[in-house]
Amino acid sequence: MLLDTASLYFRAYFGVPDSVRAPDGTPVNAVRGLLDFIARLVQDHHPDDLVACMDFDWRPQWRVELIPTYKAHRVAEETETGPDEEEVPDTLSPQVPVIESVLDAIGIARVGATGYEADDVIGTLAGRAAGPVDIVTGDRDLYQLVDDRRGVRVLYPVKGVGTLQVVDEALLREKYGVDGAGYADLALLRGDPSDGLPGVPGVGEKTAAKLLAAFGDLAGILAAVDDPAAKLTPAQRKRLAEAKPYLAVAPKVVRVASDVPLAPFDAALPAEPRDPQMLEALAGRWGLGGSLQRLLDALAH
Repeated sequence: MLLDTASLYFRAYFGVPDSVRAPDGTPVNAVRGLLDFIARLVQDHHPDDLVACMDFDWRPQWRVELIPTYKAHRVAEETETGPDEEEVPDTLSPQVPVIESVLDAIGIARVGATGYEADDVIGTLAGRAAGPVDIVTGDRDLYQLVDDRRGVRVLYPVKGVGTLQVVDEALLREKYGVDGAGYADLALLRGDPSDGLPGVPGVGEKTAAKLLAAFGDLAGILAAVDDPAAKLTPAQRKRLAEAKPYLAVAPKVVRVASDVPLAPFDAALPAEPRDPQMLEALAGRWGLGGSLQRLLDALAH
């Protein structure tokens, strides 16, 4: 089981009231919400291995160089030396180090890589896995990894953490008309304002799905633009031709990396905390109470 950790703690932050606070009054709604989420996942799905995949860089420079608008509207502060700072709610950012410390003390593998997003770590680990993989994310970009043959599916939280939609190829074909591999092409054609991806003007989700159904993949669509006999409307041909510079670089930006260099780690779910003393100190300091206990109970069973 691969967790898109930031996507899940964002959801926890907005799903749990900020009246959930530590003894000193600091909000810990994202921390407790995430712990409850993981407890529920372990209890319901019994994964053998679980990895909390981290964004060591939420807006990698190599993606920005290809498409400068990539996530640009979410930049709070540009930094010349390191990754730009992401605009996050001011009571969420202080909770992230707490989440990291708690996961480390429990012994849940936390994995990231310099210059890469959590999505890239997930793509790399899903590709390496020998058995079935459940990817837990609130980000539809990862639908591109769904692969029935290899048993890779996405668990997408629809409401809170209790209701997860299981996304397999049948659901993708029904909803979008593409399989997992086709989802990245669909996403880059249609664009995604939340990620600052312009897409091809005038090509929405339905048109993108029709083009992919007709021509197979992005390469097939681009070949059709250059083929006068291909069945494209004049407007589509013109728009796609004008978008060629974008379409040349978009695949590298939209497709998750599959070859991220990762340090060795132990993905096995711990039956008991790795550092009980540290965990006890964190639980007292941040008032983690029932949320932490529920996760420890789930891990012990």
